[in-house]
Amino acid sequence: MLGPADEFPIHQVPQPIAWPASSDRNFYDRSYFNAHDRTGEIFLITGIGYYPNLGVKDAFVLINRGGDAQTAVHLSDAIDADRLHQHVGDYRIDVTDPLHSLHISLAETEGIEIDLTFTGLFDALQEMPHLMRTGPKVTLDAQRFAQVGTWQGSIVVDGQEITVDPATWIGTRDRSWGIRPVGEPEPAGRPADPPFEGMWWNYIPMAFDDFQLVLIVQESPDGFRTLNDCSRVWKDGRVEQLGWPRITVHYRSGTRIPAGATIETTAPYGAAVHLEVTSRLAVPIHVGGGYGGDPDWTHGVWKGADFTERRSYSLSDPAVAGRIPFGVIDHVGHAVCREADGTTREGWGLFEHGALGRHDPSGFADWLSVAP
Repeated sequence: MLGPADEFPIHQVPQPIAWPASSDRNFYDRSYFNAHDRTGEIFLITGIGYYPNLGVKDAFVLINRGGDAQTAVHLSDAIDADRLHQHVGDYRIDVTDPLHSLHISLAETEGIEIDLTFTGLFDALQEMPHLMRTGPKVTLDAQRFAQVGTWQGSIVVDGQEITVDPATWIGTRDRSWGIRPVGEPEPAGRPADPPFEGMWWNYIPMAFDDFQLVLIVQESPDGFRTLNDCSRVWKDGRVEQLGWPRITVHYRSGTRIPAGATIETTAPYGAAVHLEVTSRLAVPIHVGGGYGGDPDWTHGVWKGADFTERRSYSLSDPAVAGRIPFGVIDHVGHAVCREADGTTREGWGLFEHGALGRHDPSGFADWLSVAP
């Protein structure tokens, strides 16, 4: 099911597998990308996914300009077996230099057009496996690699062309595969016991002058850490693990939307590494992006052959604003990294956070509680 072997780090190439790779209906293979110019005035998020046991492939482009206005284009079609030429309708991905550069294009569709080339700034980093269960049932068993890089090309929105200059445009790409909830809801079975009370999620890939830092942390409602991976990749290819990050998210009063986060972690030789992360623009990816809690678009749902649509949102619309706290939010991320020796570096990338349901360390007692 996975793509060509040279899309994976040489020392971690998956063994050959039959297509599809699993009989689980929720098996998936998805690529995610984001791009921004560091100003907080625009954020583009896009992706493509293949769901072989559902017979579906789909793609989306989500654009937020200025904070309130958010628009999405959705594309879906029957799956095909040509994994070397990933495409859905007029959306396509072409790998130009494996693990270094690729090209994403969308011919004019519902007023949106993109022509973008990604170039990695550092080696791709393969993250730790991610496993979640509901009782005995495995609901997520996935792995991915991530990379921060620059973008070049253009974005067109309703006839207005936006030039994408690699001197300022930066973003993240990741590719994940395995099992996760996709497609239509499964038939009801025995209710979860105990019931799902929520999760606390942080995903922060950032590029600095001489290294790329990737943090991925998930905690249960009681604060128990179920996923902990924080590493940085230096220009020379060295990978350095940064231990057990201590994360304090700074929520805006009366919300679960963060303004930023303070992260304290430790280099292998024991020296402190301090990060101050701030949000320049918040984009809920469950409003038009198809991620958990999105009522308009869910990855892997059969919409019919050659399906396309465009949906636009005002995030201040009460019908939309009321569901923003119940999903994951991607932020245009800025970071300052301070080392124990006094070295200070500035970085840019993605600050992705979700505080869903109860999280005792954050003071969220249930699904509806917010920051004081």
